[in-house]
Amino acid sequence: MPAAQPTASPRQRTDRLVIAVDGPAASGKGTLARRLAAHYGLPYLDTGLLYRMVARTMLDAGEPLDDAEAAAASAAGFDDTAIDESRLRGREIGEAASVVAAIPAVRRALIDRQRRFAAASAGAVLDGRDIGTVICPDATVKLFVTATPEVRAARRHKELAGRGEAATLDGILADIRRRDARDSGRGDAPLKAAEDAVQLDTSALGVEEAFQAALAIVETRRRG
Repeated sequence: MPAAQPTASPRQRTDRLVIAVDGPAASGKGTLARRLAAHYGLPYLDTGLLYRMVARTMLDAGEPLDDAEAAAASAAGFDDTAIDESRLRGREIGEAASVVAAIPAVRRALIDRQRRFAAASAGAVLDGRDIGTVICPDATVKLFVTATPEVRAARRHKELAGRGEAATLDGILADIRRRDARDSGRGDAPLKAAEDAVQLDTSALGVEEAFQAALAIVETRRRG
């Protein structure tokens, strides 16, 4: 399973800690989740990679992404220890993952995988779209990370350009708005903040500023 498991000091492992980080695409949730996992010495799971793996499996097999039966079979059967992240990045696979993620049977097939990961003895950090609402409703801390569509599009454009992928800013912004509508409007586990989540808008924050803000939220919740 795609995870980073830094070694923790005894001081860090004084109690079990589960951190759920949700938010839309390019909000910065993945970067924050990875930093929090490293800080607390916890395993980290980017749950979006699971949906990308389902989409990748279907694309490789030439199956239509809206074939619910085939998508469910792919979600139930892929080997999550053999995920090649290099084949799961990019604009096309991100859009494909958003399509299969809207299929209820796919989400049901992946729930147990995610919950087993979150059940680690010391805790875990997971990021996605429904961690705080569905996967880990009893998480110690829930963050909902946001940013304006325009800021998120600019970030994604910079990321893609850095990888040498051709894409226009307007096209990426249209993709993000389309994905937001699909993720928020689906009937099964829609993208939304849990009632007890703390919202963090990263629109005007740099990476370090966002991390310090997230860390402060986690520490406040732990003490509270």
